[in-house]
Amino acid sequence: MVNLTINKQHVCVPEGTTILEAARQIGIKIPTLCYLKDINEIGACRVCIVEVAGISRLVTSCNTLVTEGMEVITNSARVREARKTNVELILSQHHTECPTCVRSGNCSLQKIANDLNLVSNEYPIRYAKTKWTSTFPLVRDAGKCIKCMRCVQICDKVQSLNVWDISNTGSRTTVDVSMGREIKMSDCSLCGQCITHCPTGALQERDDVSRIFDIHGDLSNPDKITVVQIAPAVRAAWGEEFGLSRDFATDKRMVAALRRMGFDYIFDTTFSADLTIMEEGSELLERLNHREDYKWPMFTSCCPGWVRFLKSQYPDMTDQLSTAKSPQQMFGAVTKSYFAARLGVDPDSVTCISIMPCVAKKQEADLPTMYDNGINGGIKDVDYVLTTREICRLIKAEQIDVASLPEEEFDSPLGEGSGAGVIFGATGGVMEAALRTSYSIVTGKNPKPDAFSNVRGMDGWKEAEFKLGGTILKTAVASGLGNTRKLITALQKGEVSYDFVEIMACPGGCAGGGGQPIHDGQELAEQRSSKLYAMDQKNAVRFSHENEEVKELYKNYFGKPGSHLAHKLLHTDHNGWDMPFGGK
Repeated sequence: MVNLTINKQHVCVPEGTTILEAARQIGIKIPTLCYLKDINEIGACRVCIVEVAGISRLVTSCNTLVTEGMEVITNSARVREARKTNVELILSQHHTECPTCVRSGNCSLQKIANDLNLVSNEYPIRYAKTKWTSTFPLVRDAGKCIKCMRCVQICDKVQSLNVWDISNTGSRTTVDVSMGREIKMSDCSLCGQCITHCPTGALQERDDVSRIFDIHGDLSNPDKITVVQIAPAVRAAWGEEFGLSRDFATDKRMVAALRRMGFDYIFDTTFSADLTIMEEGSELLERLNHREDYKWPMFTSCCPGWVRFLKSQYPDMTDQLSTAKSPQQMFGAVTKSYFAARLGVDPDSVTCISIMPCVAKKQEADLPTMYDNGINGGIKDVDYVLTTREICRLIKAEQIDVASLPEEEFDSPLGEGSGAGVIFGATGGVMEAALRTSYSIVTGKNPKPDAFSNVRGMDGWKEAEFKLGGTILKTAVASGLGNTRKLITALQKGEVSYDFVEIMACPGGCAGGGGQPIHDGQELAEQRSSKLYAMDQKNAVRFSHENEEVKELYKNYFGKPGSHLAHKLLHTDHNGWDMPFGGK
């Protein structure tokens, strides 16, 4: 243990602790901008500088270790003046059009400047101009980049894709796509983790709110039927944008907000999550019954970021993906066929909008294989995808007071979802939901709903074995692409073997998705996932195969899981497009 004083307060911390972490332990706040614990501790922004007795220069607290008897001052006049100068220099190279920035009010640079009482800047502002594609779901504004290196480190250390790198030298130094590539020609998975870890608005998702209104005008347009679906993970996070608790900001309160905005029908993606389980679970059992015809393991296909990763890094394993579309795409396919027929309208008059915790879902909706296979003239399953952040911005723009809204029910017949569908938003949730139904199909009886809870938790790579009839099923769950790469490497070396593997691109699964609300320096996937599991516990239906609306859909339309029509609408060919896929 090491003893020191910070602002004349004594503190005793373990050897190897930084000044920044020691200060935090006694409630002393030192501002940071580039710092991410255990990921980016390079002192690049020099906002966390402090004064240490006996050292003539100011030191960065994020990467300076404590020593016995050290005396630290975090707020001396010298520190304050140097910190202000450093922030002013950063601002001099920053596109400071804050009112029109998506991160206005939630920007670390903006907050630090306000806290330092910067009311003017003596330095002339010169920022880099952006050259970027307008179609790719990930957007970078070079003028807002502060060269903090967070995006580089997240992509390298956590996601293992090395999409970002330092470009140019001297005063022209910036961050750009590695190897001089265009972003749409890179192997970016579109996980969006660089967005959620950027301290400013330099990285953001493509704005599809304006696309919807530019093409369709007012949501009350009588010539268009607007159908919106809400993904499981969204309900555990959307209230954060409004300062509401997870218990108050329910999915049904979100339904009320969307209804006031003018959407015609509001449905729950947990419905199609249950539908996905029926198709994917049946596919797993079919493969197990004809094991010699397939390569193993079978991988889940719900996460488009993971699918992009596999196709770019391990294309020879593409056939091991389940052919089932994701819940988003299944929902769109059912909306444009079954639901349109029930309404007695032309499928082309239905606009399907998804609200997702994900950036990669925007690209997934544009894939050439995500159409209805010519059944209704080859129209897109899903027309537009909005992230959780985008829909919250839209709710705010509509001046809706969400705190005063009542709870309202989803519409029918695509609005019922089981607890198994809800936990799709947490890492391990797809696996658990699939095992619940697969067990029932094999044995003819339901297991205990929590029988497969061993696949839960925030560990980046989990393994579990389960008895499925006369078969021992070897499973694995991974979240985060760095963990995924380790798992696949172990598979290739023959160090492990599995039958069924669930992968989510984002650490913690969709709950920690790249389209979720941003809280700089906080990782909230675990808390959001806990909310989803609590909702599963309270749900009257906890098995996908007991969803009455899904049962009705098979009875009246598809016939059975894996039927010819089900394959046409609910399954896809992962070999039908190539990586990199930059879209139109």
